[in-house]
Amino acid sequence: MKSEVLKTSLFFFETTTTTMNLILKNPIIFFDLETTGTNIVKDRIVEMSYLKVHPNGMEECKTILVNPEMPIPAETSAIHGIFDKDVVNAPTFKEIAKTVAQDFEGADLAGYNSNRFDVPLLAEEFLRAEVDIDMSKRKFVDVQTIFHKREQRTLSAAYKFYCEQDLENAHTSAADTKATYEVLKAQLDRYEDLQNDIAFLADYSSYSKNVDFAGRVIYNEKNEEVINFGKYKGRLVSDVLQKDPGYYGWIMAADFSLNTKQVFTRLKLKGFNK
Repeated sequence: MKSEVLKTSLFFFETTTTTMNLILKNPIIFFDLETTGTNIVKDRIVEMSYLKVHPNGMEECKTILVNPEMPIPAETSAIHGIFDKDVVNAPTFKEIAKTVAQDFEGADLAGYNSNRFDVPLLAEEFLRAEVDIDMSKRKFVDVQTIFHKREQRTLSAAYKFYCEQDLENAHTSAADTKATYEVLKAQLDRYEDLQNDIAFLADYSSYSKNVDFAGRVIYNEKNEEVINFGKYKGRLVSDVLQKDPGYYGWIMAADFSLNTKQVFTRLKLKGFNK
């Protein structure tokens, strides 16, 4: 049995800068993934850190090394500093998936570039592990999107800009997770029109209203599911599946994420029921 490499702490986090505390109705989890690469379909998690902030201000932080069950490319290890030898005795994601799902239960999610990468990849890992966790009703706050709409910088630059500190140990999941949390609070301090409300921030930090986490299917202004890529971009999914029966089979056979295929299957079955 592989041993779990897990660091856990329970604390009230103090910083050297004065920042606005988040107003929360639900717990919110700031998380960051270090992976074998940037392909949400093929790559795997090698380390994850998450900082859970409760409405009463209590904070819990975990950092977990994960055996990706595949080699970590040398060029990727050069970025995050995690090598095959570091994860050989770590648990697989399937071994920790239920524990992670319990921690994430009922919480909104936040990260840096999380809507485009971390959330879709985490959803894939849960599906591969056959752990049923419904993240569709969560609110997703992407601090990078807020930053890019305001300043156009990297996370290290964002931390320097908003918190007036240098980000040490950049590209480690724990440092990036805490920095993201601090940047969001500092953004609320800086921009008076940013509401201290997770629903507002989730809406503001997204460019589209996604149906699947990868954004292959989005909602239009009438809250209808439309395709967001390829030759049918902008077309209703229901119309395309009805007029081009082979399209669904192509989606299922192509290199799309499990979550995207799951959404197309749900919409296809929805059409049958109608």
